[in-house]
Amino acid sequence: MAEKEEPNFKLVQKNRKAWHEYEILEKVEAGLVLKGSEVKSIRAGNASILEAYAKLAKGEAWIVNMDVQPYAQAGPFNHEPKRTRKLLLKRTELNRLQGKTAERGLTLIPLSLYFKDGYAKVEIGLAKGKKQYDKRETIKKRDVDRDLRRRAMK
Repeated sequence: MAEKEEPNFKLVQKNRKAWHEYEILEKVEAGLVLKGSEVKSIRAGNASILEAYAKLAKGEAWIVNMDVQPYAQAGPFNHEPKRTRKLLLKRTELNRLQGKTAERGLTLIPLSLYFKDGYAKVEIGLAKGKKQYDKRETIKKRDVDRDLRRRAMK
């Protein structure tokens, strides 16, 4: 999602660490239920999804541990920074993700946070944790590809 160049698209944050720590099997776009001060704070770039994860409970999706710093001009009507926020997904997507996370032991990781057509969205990845040797293999493959590109440029 974050690579798209759309006129009404503003990337807030990308979770690059997720691609190193996890093997991403599938991506899903979800809306966020936010308070007004949270939206303004995210627009200002004061949000972090690096430690966040998504969970499915009671037929609903939630994002846990997403850090949205308090908005300075909100005064006493501010929000709690690390509160659990609801994700907006279609029922069919929820059921499909519920089945995959339950049977295979997969997890849901936020990959990017952005605004699309004025709405806050988060891209959730269905992920499987990498072992240490998988991480080393990925780094080795990336280095080899980089060397090949450099040689091709010369």
